[in-house]
Amino acid sequence: MKLSVIETGKFKLDGGAMFGVVPKVMWKRINPPDENNLCTWAMRCLLVDTGERRILIDTGMGDKQGEKFRSHFHPHGDTDLLSSLADKGYSPDDVTDVLITHMHFDHVGGAVSRTETGDLVPTFPKAVYWAAQKHLNWALEPNPREAASFLQENIVPLQEAGVLQLIPDSEEDVEWLPGIRLRFVYGHTEAMLLPIITCQGKTLAYCADLIPSSGHLGLPYVMSYDLRPLHTMDEKKRLLDEAVAGNYYLFFEHDPSIACISLKKDDRGRIVMDEVVDAEQIF
Repeated sequence: MKLSVIETGKFKLDGGAMFGVVPKVMWKRINPPDENNLCTWAMRCLLVDTGERRILIDTGMGDKQGEKFRSHFHPHGDTDLLSSLADKGYSPDDVTDVLITHMHFDHVGGAVSRTETGDLVPTFPKAVYWAAQKHLNWALEPNPREAASFLQENIVPLQEAGVLQLIPDSEEDVEWLPGIRLRFVYGHTEAMLLPIITCQGKTLAYCADLIPSSGHLGLPYVMSYDLRPLHTMDEKKRLLDEAVAGNYYLFFEHDPSIACISLKKDDRGRIVMDEVVDAEQIF
């Protein structure tokens, strides 16, 4: 199994929204804001090459949105989804599966592209797209709190193209493919998927928006975007405890500079970062 980190660019979000009840005097040391209180975040994906399948986990924001939308989130950077894939030696036709952790625009936007004639089509023409059944239903009829994050142009074209396969939710982890199990979590949004990848006796947990960055390891560091913050804290604690006990690596989708870490307990018994790890060298 081979892992490739796919950087799709950066964007900006309000620092207070990203750190929730944590005071600015504390979080500004983790991710310093600009004059508008906006912090820079990555939109980082992961390609898992099993030899038989090339599985892309999430797709970033994409580039089909208009200028008004972009002005709210300031996408920037010197790379994007397809160029990053190309840098790793892959073309869109090589991707066999796209696993969507959840359908907020910064995770699923790159799944659909706009052609020169204005049509919306799957970005990866030979891929099967996978999502949680319960989450899809949630995204198609969004609540007012999340409506701005669920853009129908990122979802409906996948349905219309017949490429979307749905995964029933489960209270237990689901063995999706050999070496990849999926955990359903409900704090950030309804039925978000967390891929947990095991190979050669080592395990990497793709944290999606349960733990968006290394600055969110502390239990109270929960985004204001989360629907059920107390659920998030419980789900985070479960994953962190499991990760320390099992020597898991954590992969961060939104950390502006750190993709992957190992963990340890400090002298006060808190779970903290041990070392920055090259995700591509784990397996």
